[in-house]
Amino acid sequence: MSHFPTAPDCGAEASLPETARVLELEGRRIVLVGTAHVSRRSVEEVRQVIETERPETVCVELDEQRLQTLLDPEQWKRTDVFAVVRQGKALFLLTSLLMASIQRRIGRQLGVQPGAELQEAVEAARDVGSHLELVDRDIRVTLRRAWNRFGLWERLKVSVQILGGVLSAEELDAEAVEALKQNETLGDAMELLAREFPGVKDVLIDERDRYMAEKIRRAPGRTVVAVLGMGHLPGVTAALSASDTNLEPLEQTPQPSRWTRWLQWGIPAAIVAMLAAGFFTGDAGNSWENIGIWFFVNGGLAAVGAALAFGHPVTVLSAFLAAPLTSLNPMVAAGWVAGLVQAVIKRPQVGDLESLPDAITSLRGFWNNAVTRILLVVAFANLGSMLGTFLAGGWIATRLVQ
Repeated sequence: MSHFPTAPDCGAEASLPETARVLELEGRRIVLVGTAHVSRRSVEEVRQVIETERPETVCVELDEQRLQTLLDPEQWKRTDVFAVVRQGKALFLLTSLLMASIQRRIGRQLGVQPGAELQEAVEAARDVGSHLELVDRDIRVTLRRAWNRFGLWERLKVSVQILGGVLSAEELDAEAVEALKQNETLGDAMELLAREFPGVKDVLIDERDRYMAEKIRRAPGRTVVAVLGMGHLPGVTAALSASDTNLEPLEQTPQPSRWTRWLQWGIPAAIVAMLAAGFFTGDAGNSWENIGIWFFVNGGLAAVGAALAFGHPVTVLSAFLAAPLTSLNPMVAAGWVAGLVQAVIKRPQVGDLESLPDAITSLRGFWNNAVTRILLVVAFANLGSMLGTFLAGGWIATRLVQ
């Protein structure tokens, strides 16, 4: 039997929606169902295909964490904000909430919850007695791999685009979402994404295509239905036609390079050396002035960041005091200190956790909700401290060479 999938006869596909692709792979029937993640029509098509095929296995574009989010939408109420900040996961959670807010707002406009078609696939698999297989890579690994590949400029562009999606008041109608399911539209979108953010397309799309294809290939049963975002269909189809994929390299989070580790410790060491130089050259007065510059510039910008996030005055003060010290220790961040202080002073209430899914659908909600405000304090204070490190360090270096 050929290792390459071939299309079955037209009669076998007659009862399937246009967004489905049927492949024959080593004597097995694999049905790929392309969906839009906020589409009522996709929900109906997913159940139709699963009930028609009654496969041994249903594969879904989910990992364990996202499955639990779909099955337990009340989990936000159990969020331990203190643990999130202490473990350095605040920026990851904030990024996840920002991305979720865009899909949630579009879904609310169309009357469909984001990921409803995946939840329907899970329920339909249970109804027909199919084995459920989660085929997507852990979202935390995906985001970390993407972030590690970005340069500073790309990180700024991605952040601006995500924030722009939250700020945008433009509404999409159902026809616009359904249009995204057409190959021509998706092809143009993927090419644009690849031109602007090559790292995003490689990690968020191409790697996941290969990963999901291999998981689908390994799924048990002679008939398998896989429910995927429409944008993944071309890549997954191609990967199923290719040789087997080794999943282990795709599941690893790249470790910081030697150069990155050197910078993490080298920059603080250089700052300390510049601050102490005057004490060894007989110009202690100049060193004290440089120490003042370091504290006020670094601490001041971190405090401005905390203030822009509407942090409590004590939080702003904590950012000011912590930043000049934490910037000299790569293991601690000013935002973590400010975030913990904000969490203690403005401890999130049950109502804040309950309203979190609705709060993330607007910019005002992000700033007004106690949970997301803590995350914003962490992000903005860290950003301010980072800017302060480079500005104050550059200023001090200039003074030393004059």
